[in-house]
Amino acid sequence: MFHIGRRLVSGSHVAENPGVITVASLQAEEQRRIVAACFAQTGLTLEQLWLRYFALGGDVSELELEAFLQGLVPLPRIQRDMVAHAVNERLEEVSGVRQAPYSRETGENTRPHGPLAALVDLLGSAHRAPPERLPGIIAGAGRALDLEIAVYLVDQEQRQLIPLPGGSAPDRVPLAIEATTAGRAFRHADTMIAEEPGAPRLWTVLLDGDERLGVLEVEADADIDLNDPAVRTQCRWLASLSGHLLAGARRYGEGFDALLRHQRLGPTAELLRRNLPPSTASTHDIAVAGGIEPVYDVRGVTFDYALSEKTAWLAIFDAGREAARAGLAVSAALAASRSARGEGLGLRGQETAVSEELSARFGHGTLVRGTLAELNLAAGTLRYLDAGGEPPLILGADHEQTTVDSAQHPPFGTGLPRRIVTTRLRPGDLLALYTEGLSAVCSADGERFPLAGCLEAHAGHVPPETVRRVLQAAKTHCRNGFTGDAGLLIARWPSLP
Repeated sequence: MFHIGRRLVSGSHVAENPGVITVASLQAEEQRRIVAACFAQTGLTLEQLWLRYFALGGDVSELELEAFLQGLVPLPRIQRDMVAHAVNERLEEVSGVRQAPYSRETGENTRPHGPLAALVDLLGSAHRAPPERLPGIIAGAGRALDLEIAVYLVDQEQRQLIPLPGGSAPDRVPLAIEATTAGRAFRHADTMIAEEPGAPRLWTVLLDGDERLGVLEVEADADIDLNDPAVRTQCRWLASLSGHLLAGARRYGEGFDALLRHQRLGPTAELLRRNLPPSTASTHDIAVAGGIEPVYDVRGVTFDYALSEKTAWLAIFDAGREAARAGLAVSAALAASRSARGEGLGLRGQETAVSEELSARFGHGTLVRGTLAELNLAAGTLRYLDAGGEPPLILGADHEQTTVDSAQHPPFGTGLPRRIVTTRLRPGDLLALYTEGLSAVCSADGERFPLAGCLEAHAGHVPPETVRRVLQAAKTHCRNGFTGDAGLLIARWPSLP
């Protein structure tokens, strides 16, 4: 309840004697006048401003807020600063510049603090922001938690973590995934503390769902314990939300691409990578991950998956690296299988759709090898259809290796029937679909890449790290001289905790 004539605000709000003019009241009035002028530039309605202010922790009514903006009632300093911050959030969205002043009557930072303020700041400021501004917005959310945040994204080759401009310090350098604490946090999809001279720093993996995008670097003042579980929890949810925002923004902007690429990405490689699903995903019942090489010049390999409550669908396609229109052929095969799957068709329906699409679009001379598979997540029953591809490989929890079926079957596009094979996975098994370009990798002296042994050696890691390590090992084995495109898609059933 407030009385305009007496300039009083009830409850926790201070009352001012209109007959006494102080330096503090002059400063407050100047702040109010500028905040009101800035509000007029935001394009917000009063109700929209009040909702933003309320989300920051403000506790005056919409009517009181209107009276404040008109100069009819005062507000306590913290409430004025919350209004200023709500106005600044909107100004940053529309112009990138904050203009509304905060009070500095006692010299301290009065910017709203705490998890709610960080959440509101991050979500509000990121709305409609171009990708390039997100690192600064994430750093701003960190400051609401009294933390200094910097964003690193993994490069296309998954060898380095690249610092993005716009964070708290401009002089950061790329970090090797294999040789740093930041890299260890990325490899294990976890949070790590680096005890360094001066002050410790925390590294936490930056995730979009289960897909690893990079890491957040977190620094704090001496009075904040980065080993505190509550602080770590706040850092993890900030990293998770930031990952979602970055992944979403990268779908409509390419502002970071030049930083994350070390050489030109060929047109066919660009097409194939755009058509891939996220490199990893999981449910309570299964975890999947995939990758392709050579990163910058893949020409004829792609993979796909779809997860539901009861079934996991897996697919890998290989048109041959040197075949004419290989990239278009595997893209057509991928699209046809997705379309058939979306209509509720099973393996046989997907097989027919892929072959018919290839024949209709390219004629009978264009063939695509590959594998279609479905896994019953309740029972572990695996059904798969092989079309001239490499036979699926199963690594058991007891390190037993099994090739399901080594018989040769005709590729997609021939119109010939193929046998559907059924087997059953055991809990903890790792299923691998792969292309000949991976299993046939050879060193300079002709030594064949030990794919099964490499998978077994790295099977204990989270699935995307297993894929990364296997493909990096294959790249090292052939000194990045792939003679065929290497594709790998793995699934662990059931998903590990």
